[in-house]
Amino acid sequence: MNMETGILVATVLLWALGFLLLPRLRRPVATGAPATTRPVSVIVPARNEERNLPALLRSLAEQSARPREIVVVDDGSTDRTAEIARQWGATVIASQPLPDGWRGKTWACHQGAQAAAGPLLLFVDADTWFEPNGLSRVLSNYSGGALSVGPFHAVQKPWEDFSLFFNFNMTVGTVPDGLFGQMLLADLESYGRVGGHEAVKGRILENFWLAGRFRAAGIAVRSATGRGAFSFRMYPNGLGELIEGWTKGFASGAGQTPRGVLFLVVAWMIGLVFAPIGWAAMDHGLWWGSAYLACAAQVAWFSRHIGSFRRLTALLYPLPLLFFFVVFARSALRSGKQVSWKGRQIRAD
Repeated sequence: MNMETGILVATVLLWALGFLLLPRLRRPVATGAPATTRPVSVIVPARNEERNLPALLRSLAEQSARPREIVVVDDGSTDRTAEIARQWGATVIASQPLPDGWRGKTWACHQGAQAAAGPLLLFVDADTWFEPNGLSRVLSNYSGGALSVGPFHAVQKPWEDFSLFFNFNMTVGTVPDGLFGQMLLADLESYGRVGGHEAVKGRILENFWLAGRFRAAGIAVRSATGRGAFSFRMYPNGLGELIEGWTKGFASGAGQTPRGVLFLVVAWMIGLVFAPIGWAAMDHGLWWGSAYLACAAQVAWFSRHIGSFRRLTALLYPLPLLFFFVVFARSALRSGKQVSWKGRQIRAD
């Protein structure tokens, strides 16, 4: 076996290893009647979210399972966030000044939890929304402890396709026993036992640290994917927002990924890198071209479970993959340094 054949065989093997990650992508929230009829308080931390809030609040108003209350914590917005929230019937809380040691989101969630009636607390980001009967599906999966659902990425603008490998890594690194940052459902008693958001007040990726606190307290942590139930648009305001958003903590979050999963992801991505390089630089173009198309088909299959990414994006996957490597390196280099996010200077995780 010569070197080229050996590299080709390694590429195929690494491609095959990627299928071991597929079960983590294929764990959607179940359908069926809600397992609980306990009232749920929806808490939305919001800072300059006038563009995003209407979709979320409209979706909640149209649910078959209606929340007991919707609490929007206005985190120092300079736009019409508070006005829009009130128009949709939400209770608006003006956030108190940000104390030392807190992040804006954790401080807003903490204030929302203190004001909410409970007994179930559902924290959701302002750029998410529920699909028809989505809230009912989420509640049907809740059996106590902490539950999180990874939103399905509703891709609309071309630059949003560059989030493909970030979304992939976020999903496989979280499902089935982690917490997504976009949603947390917990009963008030369990939330209080772990210290709530106050216990992770200084963290950007508070979801990772909260998951650890729940597990340490012996409280069950579960997660699923949200296709057909819970959706979002991630960083819709341009490539600059997308880069800054993923930079602020992604490298730190990758460090929280289970080691076995991280090994599989790295191995799979190495195979994805080998395929286009081999096709461009090696002699057996037909073999390498076939390997490349197999990789593109696999990326397309995986991506349909996490978002509405375009087929062309999968076919040209080296571009979002290269983007992922560059932004990941930027995130690692800026870890612990000041970054700008939503008008604030924050210290990246």
